[in-house]
Amino acid sequence: MENAYISLSIAIKELQEEGYTEDFNLCDAGVENKSKKNIHNAKELKVVKFYRFEGMSNPDDNTILYVIETSTGEKGLLVDAYGMYAGNVPKDLIEKLKLS
Repeated sequence: MENAYISLSIAIKELQEEGYTEDFNLCDAGVENKSKKNIHNAKELKVVKFYRFEGMSNPDDNTILYVIETSTGEKGLLVDAYGMYAGNVPKDLIEKLKLS
């Protein structure tokens, strides 16, 4: 894995080529793998790396890309906006994804 990417789309493409092919999404119960139709809680996740991307023209266009591996061997990506942990996302998951 590289240390930095110039764009989110390039990062996703290259990470998928490295085997991070699953598409993860935040949901009320944790992180969902839509293709496998299963949900992982914070204890089942390892954030391998993360990348931040800031919009050139709009400061609200800030995104973070998490590179995730699960305890069941799934490898994939989670794209989210900075600080958008609204709703009923479990607290332990918020802590897992919180970045210093």
